[in-house]
Amino acid sequence: MNSHAFRRGAAIVAAFGATAVVLAGCSGGGSGSDTTDPDEPITLTVATFNDFGYTDALLQEYMDLHPNVTVIQNIAATSNDARANYFQKLGKTGLADVEAIEVDWLPEVMQYSDLLAPVPTDLTSRWLDWKVEAATDEAGNLIGYGTDIGPEAVCYQTDLFEAAGLPTDPDEVAALLEGDWDTYFSVGQEYVDATGKAWFDSAGATYQGMINQVQAAYEDPATGEIIATTNPEVEDVYNAVLDASATQSAHLGQWGDDWFAGLANGDYATMLCPGWMLGVISGNAPDVTTWDIANVFPGGGGNWGGSYLTVPANGANVAAAQELAAWLTAPEQQIKAFEAAGTFPSQVDALSDPVLLDSTNEYFNNAPVGSIFSDRANAVTISPFKGQYYFQINDAMQQALTRVDVDGSQTAQQSWDQWVSEVDLIG
Repeated sequence: MNSHAFRRGAAIVAAFGATAVVLAGCSGGGSGSDTTDPDEPITLTVATFNDFGYTDALLQEYMDLHPNVTVIQNIAATSNDARANYFQKLGKTGLADVEAIEVDWLPEVMQYSDLLAPVPTDLTSRWLDWKVEAATDEAGNLIGYGTDIGPEAVCYQTDLFEAAGLPTDPDEVAALLEGDWDTYFSVGQEYVDATGKAWFDSAGATYQGMINQVQAAYEDPATGEIIATTNPEVEDVYNAVLDASATQSAHLGQWGDDWFAGLANGDYATMLCPGWMLGVISGNAPDVTTWDIANVFPGGGGNWGGSYLTVPANGANVAAAQELAAWLTAPEQQIKAFEAAGTFPSQVDALSDPVLLDSTNEYFNNAPVGSIFSDRANAVTISPFKGQYYFQINDAMQQALTRVDVDGSQTAQQSWDQWVSEVDLIG
């Protein structure tokens, strides 16, 4: 879930400081203690970010099954906050019993896989193969319990489309937007010309959908060498999204207060919509009745985000934490999380579950979200390579886009040049 959904007020927000990343240089192989007495009361903490779909009711279900266990969820406002906290404390003290990580910083996590308790081998066949392979270290240990994947569609507001003379029926909108990014931006310009209003929310969010269709954007898969600043595909995406944003963007930094408000205020007509984004929209615009989903994505298909649960090996209750992580990511719970927040399952059995395939979302005008995101998942043909520097490079890129699209403090060329200088210092 890059940049997973954040439904405000859904749970405790952990105030993680963006402190320097410092890791303890110690092995994590089984150094923690554990409570083995099933009658001994224990408290397990689960640290997530944004909205994983782990509702109070779901956690209560686990506690009902395990009367000796109290589960507390702490939710960081953004994945950046969670990442800073994770790497500052990994191998030391202070992490939760179960810690969520985002796929974009998984390559960094894999460098410290010995600090995490491996997933029991009898569980590894649960997930899609590529979900397992990404989180398996050189020793063959799977270090993360896969949560969601992020197949993308397009969310749009029917009233805004109607005002522009555009079709509002989801099938008709899908046909309208079928094609590449030029098609998406061309229709966007028609909308802007007709209404004078913004077509999409931000350059940063739109760029993310585009760059996730590039096989190797920032690093060479064979050598690990950083190629970001000399890769013409990256520069083409950067220029294309900023060219469009000049007239089509609402200029709202994703995850900022104005961006959240824009979900309810009709500040933009469309947004790229991985499954987990549904919880963001409905949670922050509960009274809006015009959001809908089109079964389409520019360029064919794309996956944005996805996460894992990890268990620090030096925790106080490692075995109990592993049991909780396994339960939260079992097919039945993945379906419940999807229904709560739109987080699309990564479990093989869940993907063929009739409950998923027949699932609709009342908030989005009863959109058949199960079949839509199943189609979108099947449309994904590229799983981008993300090396150990991916998160740093992409975060710097998002800041570069913000300087142009949101702050207006630099031209596209000035911001690109600064990004190049920053990337040159990485690695």
